[in-house]
Amino acid sequence: MSLEVSNLDVHYGRTRALRRASLSVAAGETVGLIGETGSGKSTLARAVVGLVRPSAGRITVAGEDVTGYRGRQWRALRRRGLVQYVFQDPLRSLDPDLTVEASIVEPLLIQGRRQRDAAERARELAARVHLDEELLSRLPGELSGGQRQRVTLARALVTEPRVVILDEPVSALDAATRVRALEFFKQLRDGGTAVLFISHDLGSVAGVADRIAVLYQGQIVETGPARTIVNAPEHPYTRLLVGSAPTLRSAAADRAQREQLRELLQTIGGPA
Repeated sequence: MSLEVSNLDVHYGRTRALRRASLSVAAGETVGLIGETGSGKSTLARAVVGLVRPSAGRITVAGEDVTGYRGRQWRALRRRGLVQYVFQDPLRSLDPDLTVEASIVEPLLIQGRRQRDAAERARELAARVHLDEELLSRLPGELSGGQRQRVTLARALVTEPRVVILDEPVSALDAATRVRALEFFKQLRDGGTAVLFISHDLGSVAGVADRIAVLYQGQIVETGPARTIVNAPEHPYTRLLVGSAPTLRSAAADRAQREQLRELLQTIGGPA
């Protein structure tokens, strides 16, 4: 497996954000991680890249156990570019004083690549994510939200990572740009990259993911093939997500049904 998370616990003070969460992503596979705001999705992703320290469990990236890594080890791993994280807010994740080209080539320069080779690679990635070459000389503040998102994707892919984590990658995009982005994510999978697609939008994930993991109150309550999760969800929370997705919901899944599911969730008092 390119990414494997086993029985992961993360605490923020006395609050347990993740409870024995486990998932895996193979090379050439896209796994969707679904859950509402506050369910622990971003916490899991940040733990995978060393931004949050787990209190229990194990994390393996490209066959390398990174669970006990500390600052210097994480910096070395990031320099190698094995795993890349595309943050939800592209404007905040880009240096406002660096041009688009400088942002994209920075990981390669850190690795010791020549400026000319890095610049050529930046142009290749810009074309791959459908970013006009003329935008390479602009600053992030001069771009639209969709353009900035494509810049962060190009920067993430420039090191040819084994694992890419996409955190709400289409939440700020218009409909047309979202469709193009989702098609590009499929290409990542076809190219052999392991992709963890994090979102609260089941409709977007269902069209891209091979498998889906459902996260509820810090615990993964259901995992399975995307088609099975959409068509035959087992956990009440998964059924609520499916019934609430406009692009997936049938006419029979009306408001009364969703209210019944909410009441059932309250009755069970958390993850099954």
